[in-house]
Amino acid sequence: MAISCFSLTSLSKIPKPTFPKATILTPPAISPKPHLKFNPIFKPSTLSLFLPIQKNPKTHFRTRFESHICCLFTGIVEEVGEIKQLGIAEDGGFDMRIAAKTVLEGVNLGDSIAVNGTCLTVAEFDTQLSEFTVGLAPETLRKTSLIELGPGSLVNLERAVQPTSRMGGHFVQGHVDGTGEIVSKEPEGDSLWIKVKTGKELLKYIVPKGFIAVDGTSLTVVDVFDDEECFNFMLVAYTQEKVVIPLKNVGQKVNLEVDILGKYVERLLSSGFVDSIKSS
Repeated sequence: MAISCFSLTSLSKIPKPTFPKATILTPPAISPKPHLKFNPIFKPSTLSLFLPIQKNPKTHFRTRFESHICCLFTGIVEEVGEIKQLGIAEDGGFDMRIAAKTVLEGVNLGDSIAVNGTCLTVAEFDTQLSEFTVGLAPETLRKTSLIELGPGSLVNLERAVQPTSRMGGHFVQGHVDGTGEIVSKEPEGDSLWIKVKTGKELLKYIVPKGFIAVDGTSLTVVDVFDDEECFNFMLVAYTQEKVVIPLKNVGQKVNLEVDILGKYVERLLSSGFVDSIKSS
């Protein structure tokens, strides 16, 4: 059907416009599965492509979310999950499938779960198989230690807090600031000293007796070694059994999220907020 075009100004030249019968136009059909292409920016080593799996429609749910909802975590790890598959999915995205139980209790599509301290969105879950899938953006892989994971790797898991949740750790956003490298592990009694090296851009926010999230675990910094660009912390026996940090070797990376309060203070000072108060 040919449709003629006209400008709005032409209407003023018509003294008595006629109104033809309305014609309903049928929009063109849109394919529910657009063809997406994924151009990897790196060469994965331990990553493998997803294999076909049997899905029960009664327990299996899947969706895709393009927006991300900001949530809050406490840094108290609820469960250690296991990576089942990690790689490029059928629709062109980059997915990670994780076996877990506790964090699937009451889960819904779109919920946020911190995986080694990285806030990720549940895009698929299967309560019968006790597993869920999250999507990974290229920027997430660049900024975090998740790129080092592979099938069989263990990860810290925590669901976003609810209004009725207890704040057992500290405010953790799940926005990883960068990574650090484990440079030493030294036992003392049944506790474990761990020293981590990171860049100066993060070290300036790390203070003795302050909070830090390491792979999503809320920990207290013991000492900061500016000359070595390192900081250390201690894990008691109970914590060692509940998180993945003790399982990592010297030289491996950990996700780091510094205390958000330090960033706010720096921002206020740099903006001249304090000076404006003094002069008022």
